[in-house]
Amino acid sequence: MSAPVPPDLPVTFRPTRTRVVLLSVGAAMFAVITVVAFTLEQLSGGERVSFVFTALLFFGVLALLSRPKVVADDGGVTVVNLTRTRRLSWAEIVRVNLRAGDPWVFLDLSDGTSMPALGIQPGIAKAQAIRDAKMLRALAENRGTGKDNG
Repeated sequence: MSAPVPPDLPVTFRPTRTRVVLLSVGAAMFAVITVVAFTLEQLSGGERVSFVFTALLFFGVLALLSRPKVVADDGGVTVVNLTRTRRLSWAEIVRVNLRAGDPWVFLDLSDGTSMPALGIQPGIAKAQAIRDAKMLRALAENRGTGKDNG
């Protein structure tokens, strides 16, 4: 089996289906809770505001969960996870791993640590995640420290 051809740079990997589901559910929840807040006649103004605030909070959490992505360019990789963004040079990435049962890709780094990259996750789009992981692995092998790390 031949190795995948690395994609043209820059390229962004993100779990698109998961993102669409999360943002759609968030928008629907916000709309329903807001409509309920203004439909219930016995609620005071403060209670209505608290309903809408709670709906915004739910939407915010789902938007945060839809944030992860991995952006590869000539200089390296930017990993955007839930609350943290980290820039890695190609030389820092030793290996890209997506093993059976892994919830997302893990990057083995030259300092001996491993870093999760939530932007590539097999959740509801397993085939796409496998393709993305293979493309990122091909990029890392062509541009990184190790040509074949086992």
